[in-house]
This record gives sequence, structure tokens and C-alpha cells, in this order.
Amino acid sequence: MFSNKLIAWLQLTRFDKPIGTELLLYPTLWALFLASAAYGRLPSAKLMVIFTLGAIFMRAAGCAINDFADRKVDGLVKRTKNRPLANGRLHASTAVWTFLGLSLLSACLLFFLPIAVFYWSLGAVCLAFIYPFMKRHTHLPQVVLAAAFGFSVPMAFVAVNSSFGDVSAVGLTGWLVFIAYMCWTVAYDTQYAMCDKDDDVNVGVKSTAILFAQLFGRRDVLVVPLLQFIFVGIMAYLLYELIGVYFLPLFLVPLIWMICHQYRLCATHERLNCFKAFRHNAWVGRFVLGVVMLASLLRYDGLNSSLFM
Repeated sequence: MFSNKLIAWLQLTRFDKPIGTELLLYPTLWALFLASAAYGRLPSAKLMVIFTLGAIFMRAAGCAINDFADRKVDGLVKRTKNRPLANGRLHASTAVWTFLGLSLLSACLLFFLPIAVFYWSLGAVCLAFIYPFMKRHTHLPQVVLAAAFGFSVPMAFVAVNSSFGDVSAVGLTGWLVFIAYMCWTVAYDTQYAMCDKDDDVNVGVKSTAILFAQLFGRRDVLVVPLLQFIFVGIMAYLLYELIGVYFLPLFLVPLIWMICHQYRLCATHERLNCFKAFRHNAWVGRFVLGVVMLASLLRYDGLNSSLFM
């Protein structure tokens, strides 16, 4: 009995499906490396651990409150009908307590960060809580999700900048990373929503996938690469500012191929192909992180104490 409940809880928090954690964690690490690179440093081990744990906890918390909000409609959707709240393996109160408990764990991490980061975290938690309920009121819940998880970017910049005396500053680079992250997240979450578009229409759940289909018909999939190219353009500009133009082909060519690959999958409008395109974004996140880390190393001032701040 206990093992069954544990498995159900792991499914509630999606600890059995780490791709969501990856998609939240990688941009947070981009932000830490880019913010530190401005000072010719690498992010400290302390900040890396804190923000990694924060990403893990808050993604799981977001999944729990999402399943609580969708517990009455998940059973009507082919992909989600076996979720633990939808099929009765867990009680709805378990999801609420899980959200509160994991949010509290995340809040404990803030004791090790500047006070300015705490104020940003309040907005992140509020958005993470209301996101699942926005599906009933707007076709843009993906934008709310992107903003909720995207708050980790300004939080990372504030944490790094504060450690160098620039208290509470996000800066232009921080806001550009935030916008890039928003575009990327809305794009991949739209791919995810395309998997359930027909079911969502039937049960009355709204999404950008439905909105784009209403506006553009079969050409709806063109919006996704448009958002992705905005994301790539911003990140390319930031890398250009960091290390110059000669490094950019190594960044642009693979990413353009990835975007085209995802477009070909989504252009079929088949549920499984759209899900494959969504999952492929984990490789986008890994690749961008690798490039950002390499660029940061090229700007690194040399052996210093930054790893142990």
C-alpha cells in the first residue's frame, strides 16, 4: 500500500518525468553564468546548488497544484486520465499539502540569498499557484506559466549582482534573458498543448494551441518557430556581446536545425509528433547551457575564489 502511494506521489510531482525540471533548470543556469560572466567570474557553487534545488522543488510544487486544479478534467483527456488525482489514487488534499510543503522548502533556500531575491520569489509562487486556474479564463495560460518559471532568471541576476555590490539590480542582460526564456517556454508549452488540443476543446480548457488554431488554422504551427527564432536571436545577441561574432556559427547552426526539426514534427499535427517536438526541447536547453558555459569560461578572469563565494 505504501509503495503504491509513493509511486502515485512521485507521479503527482513528476519526479518520474524529469524533463520539466530540466526545462526550468537550464534557463536558471544560463542566467547564473551570464550574470557572473559580466564580472569575469563563474557562478559560485553555493548559488548553483541553491537555484538547482529551487528549480527541482518549484517544478514539483507546480505539478502538484496543476493536478489539483485539473483533477476533474484530467480524467476526460486521453493523455492525463491516469494521473493520480484523476483516477483516485491520491486525495486532492495531498496535492495542496505537497504544493505548500515544497514551496516552504523552496522558501527555506531564500535564507541563504539576498533579501531582494525574496521579493521576486513572492511573484513566482503566486504565478505558479494561479497558472493552472488560468486555463478556464484565458487562452494564454502558457504565458502565465512562462512568467512564473521565468522569475528564476531575474532572481538569479539579482543574487549574482548583489554579491558584487549591485544590490537588487536585474539589468538589461537579465531582462533580455527573461524575454528569451518567455518566448522559448510559450513555444514548447504550445507544442505540449497541441497534444491535447482536441480533448481540451471538448472539456472547455483553453490554451495557446487552441488560440493559434483559431487564428491561423493549419498554419498555427508557424507561431512556434517564430517564437523560437526570437529566443535564438536574443541569446545570439547576448553571446555576441559576451565573446564576439566568431563563436556564433557554433551556436546558431545547431539551434536552427533543432527548430526546423521540431517544426517538421509539429507540421504533421499528430499528437505523438507534437509530444516528440516538446521533449526535444530538453536538447535545446542542454545545448544552450553548454554554449553559455563555454562562453563564460572564455570570459573567465582565471583562477580566483569565485567558485567558493
